[in-house]
Amino acid sequence: MEQIKDTQPTRSTKRNQERFGKTISLIATLLIVLVVLSILFFVLSRGLRTFTQHDVSVLDFFAGTEWRPGETDDAGNALVGALPMIVGSFVVTLLSALLATPVSIGAAVFMTEVSPKAGKKILQPAIELLVGIPSVVYGFIGLTVVVPFVRQLVGGTGFGMLAGTLVLFVMILPTTTSMAVDALNAVPRHYREASFAMGGTRWQTIYRVVLRAAMPGLLTAIVFGMARAFGEALAVQMVIGNAPVLPDSFTTPASTLTSILTMNMGNTVFGTLENDVLWSLASILLVMSLVFNIVTRWIGKKGAIKG
Repeated sequence: MEQIKDTQPTRSTKRNQERFGKTISLIATLLIVLVVLSILFFVLSRGLRTFTQHDVSVLDFFAGTEWRPGETDDAGNALVGALPMIVGSFVVTLLSALLATPVSIGAAVFMTEVSPKAGKKILQPAIELLVGIPSVVYGFIGLTVVVPFVRQLVGGTGFGMLAGTLVLFVMILPTTTSMAVDALNAVPRHYREASFAMGGTRWQTIYRVVLRAAMPGLLTAIVFGMARAFGEALAVQMVIGNAPVLPDSFTTPASTLTSILTMNMGNTVFGTLENDVLWSLASILLVMSLVFNIVTRWIGKKGAIKG
């Protein structure tokens, strides 16, 4: 009886601690959900004011090519066409992803399959260093190195989507490479051993077995890299030229959603059309972030099902 009495307070204390831990976890989860919903509501509500309060046509906003907030055309319609910024964002994102994907996968294959020791000693520290470099440093290097290089290579001012693509390529390279390494390392060792047992060479094993087994993880790495490229602001703003017009080539000044936001958000009055259209651009960025997350989760579920 005495032993039972001695254990009851201990069990009660553990039960109370467990209940307290669950309560704290629930509060933290609800707080995170509340913050996310609040951000979604605030950004989207401000962005929709462009169409509900200022009577801007949705078609004119997404398909228009004139970006001069505060001015109107002959018919009295506000010149707030966001198509140049939307095109600029998607073009530099896709081009940087196309450049980074083969380099990232090649580096990941070298680090995991060809020379793991050299990869851990040399490439891994270099990648970790690149991840920690601030965006403004990338932008400054792009301004002093990439822009003059593009100017000498193809002429013009050097500012444009080509310079922005090269800067973003370097910025997303460590992210995609790190995730690609994790994806390749996650492939079970017996996959490789089975391929070697059937007479496959090392490169046949890498191409036909390892890369195919790691494909969901590799696609996730590419999507994450595109998400970072799409949302990057400062570095792109410093090298793209910030001209809100549809570019006629990769070497003419252009703009992205983020570059226009960073340039103009502090120079507008809250509640005016000039301010609300910037929130509309921010809403596009927010929606695209959600799309990237949904695509990533879909890829993960497909990989889990196949595995």
